[in-house]
Amino acid sequence: MSEPSSPAIAETSQPKAETARRPRNSAKTKASILAAARVEFADRGFEGARVDAIAERAEANKRLLYHYFGNKEELYRAVLLDAYQEIRRGERALSLDQYDPVQAMDRLVRFTFRHFLANPWFPRLLGTENIENARFLKTLPDIKALHSPLVGQIAAILERGAAAGIFRRDVDPVQLYISVAALGFFYVSNTATLSVIFERDLSSVGMVQEREAHAVQMVVDFLKTKPGA
Repeated sequence: MSEPSSPAIAETSQPKAETARRPRNSAKTKASILAAARVEFADRGFEGARVDAIAERAEANKRLLYHYFGNKEELYRAVLLDAYQEIRRGERALSLDQYDPVQAMDRLVRFTFRHFLANPWFPRLLGTENIENARFLKTLPDIKALHSPLVGQIAAILERGAAAGIFRRDVDPVQLYISVAALGFFYVSNTATLSVIFERDLSSVGMVQEREAHAVQMVVDFLKTKPGA
């Protein structure tokens, strides 16, 4: 059950003189709330997350949280959108069209793996949204537009690789990206349990580097394999 909305209020009830000495920084406050909310939602899920806890973690007034984001559901949607925008920005910054097909795929696999590794809250947040059957993601109007350029980038890499006689021609870019994401997502999401099962510290630097190299090799070798070979 979502928490009730609160009417918009002034950012501070302090005297005007003190307000003048402490100018409003709404962008910084919003960023702090989003950062705190992503951790709370990732750790406790949508239902278990508390607005009070988010406000306390962000060191922000709870009424300000409602002022900027409306209610708990809208804040969760904002966290989801921000999470996807962040990874898409990172992918665009790779400038994959400037590299040969093999190098481009190498960079994409490594970036995806490292993004999950550096942001363990992200796989947990995605897990939460899958438990919710993607009901909030379905309401984000910008989500398809965010993913379309990525699919187009991968398709272009595959086409360049096929034209150069390096890659096979029967690869679906969407299926390929799902595989790339899975290679990092599963490892990061299951590091604790897999470490116990196989009696290896999969969080160690050496094991992480080995896994990243393994993921790159799997993807590139697959793309170079001729169908039916």
